[in-house]
Amino acid sequence: MMGILIALLSGALMSIQGVFNTDVTKQTSLWVSTGWVQLSAFIVCVLAWFMTGRESVTALFSVEHKYSLLGGVIGAFITITVIKSMGTLGPAKSVMLIVIAQLIVAYVIELLGIFGVEKQPLEWRKVIGMLVAIGGVILFKWE
Repeated sequence: MMGILIALLSGALMSIQGVFNTDVTKQTSLWVSTGWVQLSAFIVCVLAWFMTGRESVTALFSVEHKYSLLGGVIGAFITITVIKSMGTLGPAKSVMLIVIAQLIVAYVIELLGIFGVEKQPLEWRKVIGMLVAIGGVILFKWE
């Protein structure tokens, strides 16, 4: 139950953040806004690190899969693409498409067992669920 609540909170925060970032971008620029997002997130993380266990930062050098360290780089591109999509499509359409893309990519990662994720068998009910979600996006976008 806690995982569900955290996931719902995450989705809500992503939508709110996208709207905020798009507003800041309109008043500044894409790179200023994205830089601010990443800098302010870094500051929050450093403050949280000081207030908690202060695990060793040098542990980053022993991360087994070095490609996993690209999460921050990907985060910057996520910020940019969310801002751009919300600016052109609006929050609701953007979030629907973003969530569908997340679902499809996550399922492919599970099916293929890439990035160290345990490989899962194909389940047609999940494929049908994704198709229903895509149908929902088409219905929502239909004018």
